[in-house]
Amino acid sequence: MDTNFQPITSKNARGHYRQHSLEFKRALVALSLDPGASVARIAREHGVNANQVFSWRRLYQQGRLGVPALMRDDGLLPVVLAPMAPAPGKASADGDATGTGTIVLELGQARVRIVGQPNAAVLAQVLDRMLR
Repeated sequence: MDTNFQPITSKNARGHYRQHSLEFKRALVALSLDPGASVARIAREHGVNANQVFSWRRLYQQGRLGVPALMRDDGLLPVVLAPMAPAPGKASADGDATGTGTIVLELGQARVRIVGQPNAAVLAQVLDRMLR
């Protein structure tokens, strides 16, 4: 990813302030979200304060940087699998759960909880509505 972006400076009543493009902010946020990335190092390499990068990350998570929160460049959402104990009386002969579970989708302030075995078409509609 090419991150050689130049800030735009403007003069106002308080002096010179750099105004960064959304592309620049998104690029730094994406770099900072990589596993093992150091926000301080990324900020230093691009001439901004680490606190500013953390602020942009919050805006990104809220969906306020012009892209859906949690959306990656490849159009996929990150998924976290958590172990779940089988419900009482719901274990099969080999001890595994019988295909029931809970899916929790969170996007900004919205949270959708799906319990059981969701229909694929319904799940696709829910995801489509949440990402608009």
